[in-house]
Amino acid sequence: MSAPPIPEIERILFTEEQIERRIREVADEISERYRHGDLKLVGVLKGAVFFLTALARAIRIPVKIDFLSISSFSTRPAAPGVVRIAKDLDESIEGEDVLLVEDIVDTGFTARYLLQTLAARGPNSLAICTLLDRTPRRIVQVPVEFRCFEIPDRFVIGFGLDYKQFYRNLGYIAVIKPDWEQRGFNL
Repeated sequence: MSAPPIPEIERILFTEEQIERRIREVADEISERYRHGDLKLVGVLKGAVFFLTALARAIRIPVKIDFLSISSFSTRPAAPGVVRIAKDLDESIEGEDVLLVEDIVDTGFTARYLLQTLAARGPNSLAICTLLDRTPRRIVQVPVEFRCFEIPDRFVIGFGLDYKQFYRNLGYIAVIKPDWEQRGFNL
């Protein structure tokens, strides 16, 4: 595999083919788990859009889709902060089977907040599906039911993950060079 023409990239972590294959496998697991009913996918904007779209297309049962967006405020760079919902769901999730779709679960703070917030709205069931699980940075343990890949404690871009809003559109997931990595973590 040749190096991509982006100087900030150290190496490709997962190719387009690896991502597509793993999403199909996870979609099969989800389809089997929820085979007796409908499922609502709740995507966390903006990073989960690419993953949610690919996942929804691979799931073999009826799905509904909704989105929410969060904002995080911290007094220290790269430190966990206060999370709040910036854009809420358009529809109720009461009585529905809900799958929270994340691009990455990192420290666990955001995932815990979202699980608590959504659980209070009375869904029939609630679980997390993430493209990437960066367990070495986990501070708060959260139940991740479905994951595509576990990754090392490195800053990654592509397939929805960004650096200052750039590189989300890459079809692969890549590790940023260490000198760029120190400029900010995607939490």
